[in-house]
Amino acid sequence: MPVKYYIDGTKKGRAYPHYWEKCVGSCHAATLLREDVRQQIRKAHEEIGFEYIRFHGLLDDDMSVVIQQMMPFDKTQISFFNIDCIFDFLLETGMKPFIELGFMPEALASGKTTCFHYKGNVTMPADDAAWQDLMKQLVQHLLDRYGLEEVQSWFFEVWNEPNLRFFFDGTMEDYFHLYELTARAIKETEPSLRVGGPATSNNMWIPELKNFCEENHVPLDFISTHHYPSDDPLSRAGMNGPGTKGSGMDEETIKKMLELGPEKVKEIMAQMLGGENKNPRDILSRLTKKAKDEAGELPLYYTEWNVGHYDTSYAAAGVTQVFAYNEGLVEGYSYWCISDIFEEKGLHGLPFNNEFGLVNVYGIRKPSYRLFEALHQAGSRRLDVTGDNHRTAEVLALEDETAVTVFAYNHDIEERDIKAEEMEITVKGEYKSIKKAVIDSGHCNPFGVWEAQGKPTYPTKAQLAEIEDASELVYEEVPAEETNEQVFCFNAEAESVTIIRLEK
Repeated sequence: MPVKYYIDGTKKGRAYPHYWEKCVGSCHAATLLREDVRQQIRKAHEEIGFEYIRFHGLLDDDMSVVIQQMMPFDKTQISFFNIDCIFDFLLETGMKPFIELGFMPEALASGKTTCFHYKGNVTMPADDAAWQDLMKQLVQHLLDRYGLEEVQSWFFEVWNEPNLRFFFDGTMEDYFHLYELTARAIKETEPSLRVGGPATSNNMWIPELKNFCEENHVPLDFISTHHYPSDDPLSRAGMNGPGTKGSGMDEETIKKMLELGPEKVKEIMAQMLGGENKNPRDILSRLTKKAKDEAGELPLYYTEWNVGHYDTSYAAAGVTQVFAYNEGLVEGYSYWCISDIFEEKGLHGLPFNNEFGLVNVYGIRKPSYRLFEALHQAGSRRLDVTGDNHRTAEVLALEDETAVTVFAYNHDIEERDIKAEEMEITVKGEYKSIKKAVIDSGHCNPFGVWEAQGKPTYPTKAQLAEIEDASELVYEEVPAEETNEQVFCFNAEAESVTIIRLEK
């Protein structure tokens, strides 16, 4: 028996803002100085409508913001030249920065601990006053260059995932101190600017930061946090906390682990990452609801999230489910991230490597990109869907003045218990034209074509053209019935999305 759903396309749907278009992530600041990354960002802004972009490492040494002078040794040079290059580009493109303030310039750092290939320093400032002075100089410079009205529309987020030892060599109290220093410096320079945090992994420290700010009269304008479907909401292993630093994932520990040899490293990593994901299918919406309750009256922004299996239709199906479930819970939901030009472990350069991006290193659009693009073209009003309430095969329906767009997806977290399903969708209304597109193993699958080519490390121009062609979301015309109901019957492959657009 098919899974059946019914949609009344003659009704006007409820408001359904595209909250996922508010912001998108990118790797680290210095990559936005590359022209290929800029081309990919321009295209995504035009085709998907992303408004803001957030990235790590704005203050890293590869951005040359704070430079220790050779002579005299006790002097530093502060330059916002590279920051200006990036922000100028974003504004010219029609986007805005969602500013992540980090990591620590080496000249101001209290220690040597770093993260990632690009060596972001993750320690506290050696001198509180010097850090606050940098924050004040940066904010004043931005106000002078871009004007108060423009900068008022930006966000200032303090650090990235300070609850993970890998990203912050300190305790929860240390982060709250850093947050207070930063927020006060920004507000003393211009009280109307928006500052927030805690920018944590795994939805953590939201009530703790709110309580700290209320008790100490520290400014807090919005809440930001992150989550991924494989996160264990009960886990505190290796994480920073009250009065403690986490263990196991700082750079020094990783170096010592690597000294054990490749076989031992594989064994350790299998223990860390190889466990079964026992989270419920709707884990992200459950955590979002909890975070929304904890944020209370403050706006809630997820400044990182993703669903996994980034190169395949799984990501497109998972994204659709998350968007359907998180309605009304967030002000912004920033997908991590825009491009496979991604240097956390060094740029791998392969056409596909299960990297986070919506596009690969060549700018070829993945299935998830095509899903975002189709959603951007759909309406911002949501229609009710009635029917079988199937466990994995579900429907999101949007409409505007011109069309009803149906997104039928078949998804289960980690593909644990899913199979192809026959679906039957009835849409009430009379329509001028109907077209249908599919994202699955046989449609909109550039990764599959690259696999069939033998996974070339350096594809030829002809091979790249073939991969590019396979990334297209191809719409086919569907005959409209001369009745006031349209019935669509189709096979929904596991981890697929079927898109039906009915022009009014």
